[in-house]
Amino acid sequence: MLRRRETIIGMLFCFIAVMFVSGLQAEAKSKMQKQSFGKTEDGQQVDLYILTNKNGMEAAITNYGGTVVSLMVPDRNGKRDDVVLGYDTLDGYATGKAYIGATVGRYANRIAHATFTLDGITYKLAKNDGDNHLHGGFNKRVWTARDVSSNAGQALELTYLSKDGEEGFPGNLPVKVVYTLTDKNELKIDYSATTDKDTVLNLTNHAYFNLAGQGNGDILQQQIMIKADRFTPIDAVSIPTGELRSVKGTPFDFTTAMAIGARIDQDDQQLKMGNGYDHNWVLNNEKAGSLFLAAQAYDPHSGRVLEVLTTQPGIQLYTGNFLDGIHGKDGKVYNRRYAFCLETQHFPDSPNHPNFPTAELKPGQHFESTTVYKFSTK
Repeated sequence: MLRRRETIIGMLFCFIAVMFVSGLQAEAKSKMQKQSFGKTEDGQQVDLYILTNKNGMEAAITNYGGTVVSLMVPDRNGKRDDVVLGYDTLDGYATGKAYIGATVGRYANRIAHATFTLDGITYKLAKNDGDNHLHGGFNKRVWTARDVSSNAGQALELTYLSKDGEEGFPGNLPVKVVYTLTDKNELKIDYSATTDKDTVLNLTNHAYFNLAGQGNGDILQQQIMIKADRFTPIDAVSIPTGELRSVKGTPFDFTTAMAIGARIDQDDQQLKMGNGYDHNWVLNNEKAGSLFLAAQAYDPHSGRVLEVLTTQPGIQLYTGNFLDGIHGKDGKVYNRRYAFCLETQHFPDSPNHPNFPTAELKPGQHFESTTVYKFSTK
């Protein structure tokens, strides 16, 4: 009887030991990787974080600019390829001017004449796009990173304090961006912020996608669908006129999937103004602020499908019209229209258009938005 009891106890100890080791192995397997990505000119350490899921999808994100450096996604045959543009080194991001892969803010997109008025006070911003302000400087900042992985997936939290007066914007603004890679092949981005003074805010990610693989030719045969019946026309310097124009009967109608290149060079004044597509669409989200499918992209060659879900009221389709031979990852060269962007956002120049959804943030309010880039094949 004693011997039997000892045998049972021994088996229990073995079982507990196996479970403990398995748990350690699972933890080791699930832990995101971290590696050095270099140092800034002023000596700040920059790191690269590798998030993976059970399907072999992989996202590499650096705390320099909160930037998506690579996104390895399988095609219909299971072959993985990197579907976002980027650079091999920190220097590319430090010197680059195309906001490739970056978290952009304090105000994504353009503000006319780099000026807006809030509470009767006129604020003058940095002019970094001719006479206008474009995107802000979050893409050139070193963010504080923290692993916040959970059962939902491997997750990287990035935080940054934008101080009162940075680039002319009012209010101290603590910002948090959380990237989560789920086992549903989703890269989920949660944005949040607060302020101690009335301000304006518009955050997005500026990933450049090529579903055939970064640097693998142009994206003109890839198809786009956007759930929007209207868009915001622009003037000669890409500032919205204030009109919400119907897409019906225009090259801007993507309510059903259409190849990007099918109408991009038509004799259309708006296409000429943007040098192609570089416009904001007014999304048909019946329940404002809820997460819904805003756009979908498809590459017939690889079979990759990208769905974009967001809580934001607008989305900017940009077709890489000003890519001019940028030297990117793996020796690839990025020429004109080698990628597209689907930037979820508030409308450009909203602070100067009272009829646009407000981008104001006040003390006591908590800004939150979510965007999901979900990948599949067909």
